Amino acid sequence: MSLSREELEVKLLDYVGREIGPPEQGPYPVNETMIRQWCEALGDENPVYTDASAAASSVHGGLVAPPTMMQTWSLRGVEMADPDTGRQNLQTELHSLLGDAGYPAVVATNCEQGYTRYLRPGDEVFVTTTIEAISEQKATALGIGYFINTREVYRDQRGDEVGWQTFRVLKFARAEQPGAATSDGAADEESSTPTRLRPPMAHDNKWWWDGIAEGRLLVQKCAGCGELRHPPRPMCQHCRSLEWEGIESSGEGEVYSYVVMHYPKFPGYEYPFTCALVELAEGTRMVANVVGCDPSKVHIGMKVRASIENVDDEFKLPFFRPID
Repeated sequence: MSLSREELEVKLLDYVGREIGPPEQGPYPVNETMIRQWCEALGDENPVYTDASAAASSVHGGLVAPPTMMQTWSLRGVEMADPDTGRQNLQTELHSLLGDAGYPAVVATNCEQGYTRYLRPGDEVFVTTTIEAISEQKATALGIGYFINTREVYRDQRGDEVGWQTFRVLKFARAEQPGAATSDGAADEESSTPTRLRPPMAHDNKWWWDGIAEGRLLVQKCAGCGELRHPPRPMCQHCRSLEWEGIESSGEGEVYSYVVMHYPKFPGYEYPFTCALVELAEGTRMVANVVGCDPSKVHIGMKVRASIENVDDEFKLPFFRPID
């Protein structure tokens, strides 16, 4: 599509404030099985989510779902990414317009959620999505593009609001990454090779990344009750203590769960790759890539050992390799 910037931005204004389509019903009602799987994967031991007798004697009077599962009940799986079977609506039309105009890439940048009431097993979830705002053209480190804000309102089978979510993505044209010129004027291809995304580092987790840089896999241990936790955070979820220490892990563990990533493809990553939730021998879990074997060979219960490796000249990451 050959559109000038001004013509494109006039067209974009037509989408702002409009619902992308009729309310969509989640594929499954709220159910105990998915709640239990969620809690096991995240290590959430709040009994009001999984223990019927404890939940019955609580202020809830019965089992409830973790509020952060709200969006889970509306997700439709990989069919969303299939142009042939995925649902077409005003949002997919907007993304196609920007893609045809030279902004094909997309990355999520922000998400906020609010919860009006707890969902309970048996509830049906319906979501209405509105295109809330589209920015003017922005220049970012990833490239030039447009930020799209959507707002989703979640309702139950009675039409009562149970929560909301605002979601922002950047639809962009990837920035050029030219190599540095050498003495003969040629581009240095190695210098233009994309690197893996860097994690955010702040007061609460810098000590952990410092350990990785030294070749040590550390685990945060509560000084009050001795509970281990990962990722690092300032307060123990069990005893609420703010005191902790870092202990060194043996690095041995087993694959608790995993997915094989094929898309979306970001520069700096080789696809497909395995992203696993590994249960360490010390008892806590962490997310990392399993390497050193074909992704098809990875399985739940596979014994693995941590290997801290350079991913470029300046940055290290923990990986897990099969013990055998």
